Amino acid sequence: MTSQLRPAFFMLLIFTVITGVIYPLAVTGIAQVLFPSQSNGSLIIVDGKAVGSELIGQQFDDPKYFWGRPSAVGYNSTASSGSNYGPMNPALLDSVQTRIDALKSADPDNTLPIPVDLVTASGSGLDPHISIAAALYQVHRVASARGLSEAEVTSLVEKYTEGRQFGFLGEPRVNVLKLNLALDALK
Repeated sequence: MTSQLRPAFFMLLIFTVITGVIYPLAVTGIAQVLFPSQSNGSLIIVDGKAVGSELIGQQFDDPKYFWGRPSAVGYNSTASSGSNYGPMNPALLDSVQTRIDALKSADPDNTLPIPVDLVTASGSGLDPHISIAAALYQVHRVASARGLSEAEVTSLVEKYTEGRQFGFLGEPRVNVLKLNLALDALK
């Protein structure tokens, strides 16, 4: 029995060191060299301080900012998930109606149809992007709240519009945090 336990224990020790220490350190080192920003969380740094990540949505509810997609998890990145409500669930219908009411009360003069991504959460609940239609829907409110022309704000939306990933995946989109930081930089 000892003749079988000794090699088994030795192999366990070797593979623990290889897969638990050497491999993670090698992958981390390669990622730090080849993709330093991404491997450190794609943080956005302003004045030497991290203000957020390009990959995780943040809540904005002040009328002078663009609002992102609602979060099913309250923007808690440790609890990333969707709501799992079906289309006929009264809780989903209530939350969508609440978001519609909030958008209409923040900009009562806006007669455009409300884009669906402003009233429904993404699958992760932490999507940092909105559609171009969702950004353009909010231009009037943001411009009015900041005392800017709609043309200036629309120009910023166009500047911060990201194309399709790899040129063909997904839809063009706008990163809400980057756009709001650009607005704050206008001062």
